[in-house]
Amino acid sequence: QVQLVESGGGLVQAGDSLRLSCVASGRTFGSYVMGWFRQAPGKEREFVAAINWSGGNAYYADSVKGRFTISRDNAKNTVYLQMNSLKPEDTSVYYCARKPGDWSTEPRTYTYWGQGTQVTVSS
Repeated sequence: QVQLVESGGGLVQAGDSLRLSCVASGRTFGSYVMGWFRQAPGKEREFVAAINWSGGNAYYADSVKGRFTISRDNAKNTVYLQMNSLKPEDTSVYYCARKPGDWSTEPRTYTYWGQGTQVTVSS
């Protein structure tokens, strides 16, 4: 079994930064793609970013490209999402997730999910 626990969310003002963390426990962490998704009330869960097992390749939604950075530390079983220049439209619950194989933007392809952390950006 795998458990993913996110932290680092909060209430910030537009233009501020936050760093989310996701700690994995259970089975081997390093061999899987890790992703971040977000879901606002009344909306579908959407892809934010993903990183491959080595950390050498990262992928981003167009809406966050240039503002968000995903990274991972396999020694600490942790994946991070550095969010800069936050906008009110970034307000969502942010989830980390894990999948085998290649990266994907599709939530249904991810096997394990965390419980989510709320990010609220005021204007």
